[in-house]
Amino acid sequence: LILDFGSQYTQLIARRVRELNVYCEIHPYNHFPAITGNIKGVILSGSPFSVRDNGAPIPDLTAIRSKVPLLGVCYGAQYLALSSGGEVLASKIREYGRANLEFIEPGSDLMHGMSQNCQVWMSHGDTIRQVPDNFRIIAGTRAVAIAGFQITGEKTYGIQFHPEVYHSTEGTILLRNFVVDICGCSRDWTPASFVETTI
Repeated sequence: LILDFGSQYTQLIARRVRELNVYCEIHPYNHFPAITGNIKGVILSGSPFSVRDNGAPIPDLTAIRSKVPLLGVCYGAQYLALSSGGEVLASKIREYGRANLEFIEPGSDLMHGMSQNCQVWMSHGDTIRQVPDNFRIIAGTRAVAIAGFQITGEKTYGIQFHPEVYHSTEGTILLRNFVVDICGCSRDWTPASFVETTI
């Protein structure tokens, strides 16, 4: 399940998941189906909003967090950090473009198999400056110390870069780690099977 906060990249997240032969659906962040056994995990998209804006999209994650694996991308990560007691501030320079992961936590199941210094794509005007004590930092760049985190005791993750775009050279590895290994989705869906089922 992909919750959409209005990002230009939301459809691309869905495309990347479907390229892994996993079925997914996009729903608005404030109107999504009940979390049943069919839903193996949730991805929170980016957004043109800042989490610090009045009127910023605020999802109700009570039915999701700690129930199924959760991955926040960009805005989604910043929302998870801020709503848990962390600090999100405006970046001095808008962080837009290529960056390299100088730090990857070796034991992270989300980052497993990704190369040191691999290229990622940043596109955000805010940055996570501080996270609560129960957040473990799993990735960082030269400019962004907290480029990825996991909440201890939960399969809840956040990343400040966009794994779905072409410029994140190992983004597919990260998405496969989340969708297949962490969420446990079987890779048996194809567009052709969707057409047959629909007919």
